[in-house]
Amino acid sequence: MHIPEEEVYYHDHGDGHVHAHPLDHDHEHSHDHEHSHGHSHTQTKAVLNRLSRAIGHLESVRRMVESGRDCTEVLVQLAAVRSALNSTAKVILKDHLEHCVTEPGVDAAQQLAALNEAIDKFMS
Repeated sequence: MHIPEEEVYYHDHGDGHVHAHPLDHDHEHSHDHEHSHGHSHTQTKAVLNRLSRAIGHLESVRRMVESGRDCTEVLVQLAAVRSALNSTAKVILKDHLEHCVTEPGVDAAQQLAALNEAIDKFMS
């Protein structure tokens, strides 16, 4: 069964194993790998879905370039990809501020310093 790209998200296990699911797919998968953090994120599924759509969009931009599409069309599509990534970063930042920086037992000064460094890298 073929599912249109805009109705698919890609699940990445972080170990190089990636597979596609329809957006309405909602069952959990077992994972046999450790995560490098000790806290949870409430927006993980939303972030993964946004990233999957951005990846799919970027792949279509690559196909546009391969087929010799007009440069202005390619630039407009790249701007859309960049906007999608910025939107995804905003979701991650809000989730981080709401759940990680305010986590009990976490050195707030250290967390803010790490956040500032990440924001500086993201914005440059």
